[in-house]
Amino acid sequence: MQATATAQSVEPGIIAQPGLRPVNRWAFVGVVSAIAVVYAPTVAWLLGRWTISVWHHAHGLFIPPLVAWLVVQELRRHRELPATASAWGFALLVIALMIHVLDTGIQTQLLSAMSLVIALPGLSLLFLGWPRTRAILFPLLFTAFALPIPLALTEKLHLTLRHLTIDLVTPMLSTAGVSLFAQDTTVHLANATVEIADACSGFSTLYAAMAFAFLLAYFTSTTTRRVLLLTAAAPIAIASNVLRMFLLLLLVVWRGPGILDTFIHPLSGMLTFAVALPVLLWIGGDRPADTRLNTQGND
Repeated sequence: MQATATAQSVEPGIIAQPGLRPVNRWAFVGVVSAIAVVYAPTVAWLLGRWTISVWHHAHGLFIPPLVAWLVVQELRRHRELPATASAWGFALLVIALMIHVLDTGIQTQLLSAMSLVIALPGLSLLFLGWPRTRAILFPLLFTAFALPIPLALTEKLHLTLRHLTIDLVTPMLSTAGVSLFAQDTTVHLANATVEIADACSGFSTLYAAMAFAFLLAYFTSTTTRRVLLLTAAAPIAIASNVLRMFLLLLLVVWRGPGILDTFIHPLSGMLTFAVALPVLLWIGGDRPADTRLNTQGND
């Protein structure tokens, strides 16, 4: 037996609709196509940044398809929510386009990328309304983790991570019987001098680990585990990078500095993710993905 609603409350500024009619679908296609053309250079710039190397925001490449999947799953799970049109969508779109226009003059590309993140919930409000936008709000906001952070904003953090890596790696090498001398962010070994540069600071691993921790926290069932995930992400990322640098420096001692010019160097960057992500997954523990993304009950 199915109950039929006889009345529906409508929030101010929201136009209630029984569903997305064909004319709305065509309007959606038209607006999205226009947005795609406007932001095509920005998307190309983001793709370029994501694919520079494993040291530079490589995790951003995986966020758009992940967000798209999450949005589809959540909308399927909340099929009962009304399709509405909210005037606030126009406001967000206007703000986003204003930022994009500003960036066309100063050519940072990052501001344009930020405006794209703002435009996504605007489009959702405009064509899906607040109830459904609220259901997919986390995936929409999660796209912010795809944005590269300019070095000018993270320079001090990079330097701090480099010094921290030196402070933690050198005692480990000494314990392993390696003769060395550390000076600032440089390690002087018997057969080579190795500088811990920004790429080796572990910032990329830290950024990716924080993104993954927020994603796991979204699926995790208890507040305690969420807090553990978000607080443990940074130490785990730093520890995995320290382990990577320790192993690399051992290889330099055993095989010479030429080892840093081989595939082993970038491969070691992937090692940090291979260590950090499973640990975070373990901390996440009992994730109720079967309940959060289960769509069977709404079919």
